[in-house]
This record gives sequence, C-alpha cells and structure tokens, in this order.
Amino acid sequence: MNTHLFGRRPVEAGGRDLVVVPEEPAEVAPPERAELDEIKERIRTELMTRINPIAAARMPAFQLRAEVAQIVGEIASETRLQLNEREENVLAAELVDDMVGLGPLEALLSDGDVTDILVNGPSDIYIERQGKLEKTRIRFRDATHLVNVAQRIASAIGRRIDEASPMVDARLADGSRVNIVLPPIVLNGGCISIRKFARRVITLDDMAENGNLSPSMARFLEVAARARFNIIVSGGTGSGKTTLLNAISRMIDPFERIITIEDAVELRLQQPHVVQMETRAANIEGVGAIPQRELVRNALRMRPDRIILGEVRGVEAFDMLQAMNTGHDGSMSTIHANSPRDALYRLENMVMMTASNLLLRAIRMQIASAVHLIVHVERMRDGLRRVMSISEIVGMEGDIITMRDIFTYEYAGETNLGLLQGKFVSSRLQPYLAKRAGLFGLERRLLEAVGVGQDDER
Repeated sequence: MNTHLFGRRPVEAGGRDLVVVPEEPAEVAPPERAELDEIKERIRTELMTRINPIAAARMPAFQLRAEVAQIVGEIASETRLQLNEREENVLAAELVDDMVGLGPLEALLSDGDVTDILVNGPSDIYIERQGKLEKTRIRFRDATHLVNVAQRIASAIGRRIDEASPMVDARLADGSRVNIVLPPIVLNGGCISIRKFARRVITLDDMAENGNLSPSMARFLEVAARARFNIIVSGGTGSGKTTLLNAISRMIDPFERIITIEDAVELRLQQPHVVQMETRAANIEGVGAIPQRELVRNALRMRPDRIILGEVRGVEAFDMLQAMNTGHDGSMSTIHANSPRDALYRLENMVMMTASNLLLRAIRMQIASAVHLIVHVERMRDGLRRVMSISEIVGMEGDIITMRDIFTYEYAGETNLGLLQGKFVSSRLQPYLAKRAGLFGLERRLLEAVGVGQDDER
C-alpha cells in the first residue's frame, strides 16, 4: 500500500497494525440493498479519513483505483463488514469516481451507446440510447453530492457555479457539452444535461448505411461541400444537426483554411488547417463576455477560406450572411427550426435584430444570394434521425424567397415493432446549382446523385 497516499490505523506497542479478527467465521447472508448502502457509507467515511487528497488527485486513475480497492478491503476486514470481492471493487471504483471523476455519471460517460445524460435531481437520472429516453437506476447520494460534481465540472474550465451564479455551460475533458442549473433556479436539487461527444467520427456513408439518408443524398452533399455551396443544416434540438454538419465538413478540401466558431467545441474537422474559436461567457462581475458576433467579425480578418458556425441563433446571422456574400463560399452553420421555410424566417428575424433599418425585401435578397442549400433533419418517433429534405434556394419571386426540394423523405407506414417505414425520393429535376458545381468540374456527379430517371431509394 502506498503510505504517502493513505494513512495507517493506530498501532499497538509492539509496532504491529491493529487488526480486528472475528473469533469464529460465520456464514452471513448477503446484505440487502439498504444495508449495503449503509455499509458503503461507513467505508466511504472511514476511507476519507485515511487519504491524502492532494496525492490522490495527482495519481493516475488506474493506480488510485487499485490502492483504494486495497484499503477498502482492509477497512471491511477490520470492521467486520461483509463485502465480497466484487462489491469491494465496485465500491472502490465509485469512490475513485467521486474523488477525481464525475461520481455516478462516469459509468454512463463510458457507455458508448449513451448519447445524452439528463440529471433531474439526485435520484432521477435519464439517458438517451438509440434515440429513446430511459430512466436509470443510477443516483447521487443526495443533493450535496450532485452539487459537488456540478462544481467540479465548472471549476475544470475556470467557471463558477453556486447560488449567486446558478447556471453554466461547460465542456468535459472529452469534449462533451454540459449545461448545469442549480437551486434556486430549480427546485429538485440540481439539473445536469450532458450531450456526449461522439468518439467515432461518423461519415456520410455511415449515415447512409444507418438509414439517416440515402446513398444518393450522401453523394449530393459530398458534391455540395466540394463545390463550396453555402449550407444551413436545420432541425430541432437533438435532431443530429451537428453530427450531419461534421459529416459534410469531411468533404472539404484539406488545403483550405477553415475557421470554426462555437459555444462549446463539438465539430471534429479532419483537415490540417483548422482554427477553432469558442465564445466566452461573462464572469461573475458580468464582464469579459465574447459573443459569437465578435468572433465572426474577427474571423473575417483571419483570411479564412470557409467559416463554420456551430449554430447561428442571434445577431451574428447578419455577419454570417455578409461573409457568405463576400467571397467565403462553402461556409456552413446549423439553425434550430421545424422546417426549411421556418429556417428562412428565423434567419430573417435574426438579421432584423441587428439591422432593423433594412427593408424586409433587402434582407430576403441577401439571404437568397448567400444561402445555397438548406438540409433539414429530424429525430422521428422511432428514435432514428432522418434527413427529411435537401432544398436549394432558387432566388426571389416578388418579395418571397423561392425554394425547391431536391430530395425529400416520404413516410409510408409503421412496423409492428414501432419502426417507421418510408423512402427517400429525388425530385428528378436538374438543380439550379448544377452550373455552380460545373465550375469545380462536378456538374456530372451532381446530376448523377440526383438520379434523374432512376428508381427512388428506400
């Protein structure tokens, strides 16, 4: 045992460790759940009196776990607590997670099938797996335990969260996005929402194989990225907008200079020449904030080939459209919207927030000339995320922006297992953007992707 990390029990005059040994071994029934929780709490309390927290924080997790497991076994033996080897190892892992990790959430973070973790209080924890929410049996010991974990998350990025500042957006070491809300804003002890960072890079081919879109749609989006179309990915919360944007961005030429702007870095671009910029919230005094609009303006001075916004949601929309209209073709962003048309309305409203003196027609003309494609994605009730449409902006017809669907998803029914049935359908019309693709030698590939004269894909 590492004596600089863990203290020793009192010793007898002869210098030997004091160990309590039962007089006669007896067969004892496994403890009930409530009794096991009480045993764990007793061991946890005793362990905390024997450790050096500073030394523990500096040790690798695997070494710390081994040492904690050893001391847990000693405490259980000394105090006649009945724990088998598996229970001792589980308790040791829990204790290590509490000391240097995120407590009971560590097991969920290491589960590759879990995409979202939603904590609605100490004993009310949900996860999303394969697009469906389910309640877990995992829990915090109490509200104080939850708050301690929340503060550890915030302090890791130099932020503060307490009653005076009860809300924070943060990022875990693996890139997962976290939102925390504590009392008095919420009444259930605290809420933590984690959008996990995907460890595996998902490509358009992967999405086609999973049924998120058709192979033809994947080829079309590949051409759109290579031909420097300005693309807006729209959809609701949790619909997979960032995942799709990541997949599209893999098609960008590796020799281009790309600048990404996000609240919390989620994009995983594979190109070598990428500059990632992140917004900063105000400090406790209410100063020091750096919003997206400032970053977009600064990015224009950094000689970018493309600018990618993780999400456009406010006054930075005006600057983004300006960038798209001034030689930064191939720029991309996501937007929260229920349909492609709603995405245009939201862009209009965002621009009006900062340029209220502009006529609505002038704003719409700017949008029509800046945006080439709107790709709309939804998470459907069977849990699968599907690209519902790929629409091109055609131009203006009077005061209205005109769009034309190139691909759509048509719902056809539902199986007995609750899976939706449908097909991805091509319009079989030559896109107006075909000439633009021709400037990059990609017109033929674009037309082949649209599949004029071919059967629809399921």
